[in-house]
Amino acid sequence: MKLKLDNDVIAEDFFQHAHLLGIVAPVKDYHFIWHVNNRMGYQFRLHTDTEMHLRKKNRDYYFPVFVHLAAGCSIGHYIYNNQNKGEFLLPEFKHLDYLWLIKGDEDDQIDLREVQQIQQSARLFPFVQLVNELTNEKIKNKTHLVF
Repeated sequence: MKLKLDNDVIAEDFFQHAHLLGIVAPVKDYHFIWHVNNRMGYQFRLHTDTEMHLRKKNRDYYFPVFVHLAAGCSIGHYIYNNQNKGEFLLPEFKHLDYLWLIKGDEDDQIDLREVQQIQQSARLFPFVQLVNELTNEKIKNKTHLVF
């Protein structure tokens, strides 16, 4: 008997207590992260263990993930680079450069004011052109973000 993982169920569980922001900022990821850390007070670091891997057309694509874990709770912030060598982590959002995932659990709910504050602060960066919250219904390839 073969058992098969239901990736849709895994993705739904992963996103149950999460918010996802899409950001258009045509700058290198290290430049973007530097501004987030210095202007917004976060401590994002490149986290190679959560780097996202996609295989398309017999080629491998790796999408860096930067991680900031909030002190004293289970809320994590993850910034994904949405582009690599012409391929996209979320192809339905090709216009987005970065995806900022804010993820908690049942015990630590995400404060909506914090999500709004992140959006407002990121919009003040001179190179940021757009910051929008993405709803789960609009994300077709949720499993590409699950680590």
